[in-house]
Amino acid sequence: MTEPANRFWEGRSLHELSRQEWECLCDHCGKCCVHRLEDEDTGELFFTNVACRLLEQSACRCTEYARRAALVAECVVLTSQNLTENARWLPATCAYRLLAEGRQLPRWHPLVSGSDGTVWASGQSVCGRVISEIEADADLRRHLVPW
Repeated sequence: MTEPANRFWEGRSLHELSRQEWECLCDHCGKCCVHRLEDEDTGELFFTNVACRLLEQSACRCTEYARRAALVAECVVLTSQNLTENARWLPATCAYRLLAEGRQLPRWHPLVSGSDGTVWASGQSVCGRVISEIEADADLRRHLVPW
């Protein structure tokens, strides 16, 4: 597999990216659409296998991306301006978090691999491994998983 020639994210601050470049950083793993619980005493985060009702399972895309924040009160529209305050809620594999921390994108990231399929092949996608919040038990502690 050959890497794309245009590695626009390298050597640039996230603040410098165009809107289109910013959107391209998302690998569509769906992990940011999964409910998390926080231990009130330690602040530790725990992931569940319960996804937002707007996550389309087969494509790992939001069905209402443009209106997601209006439809889901707890949905955070991530920007370079609010990334720092929201980074801890992002999965450790998230491109936005990795680049903000000065780290490289993983080999399976579509911008590096040149293929969307590498997210699924590497086991990074939550699609097919989560249930909708509509179907989930109200007690999210019963849905904890190690992503």
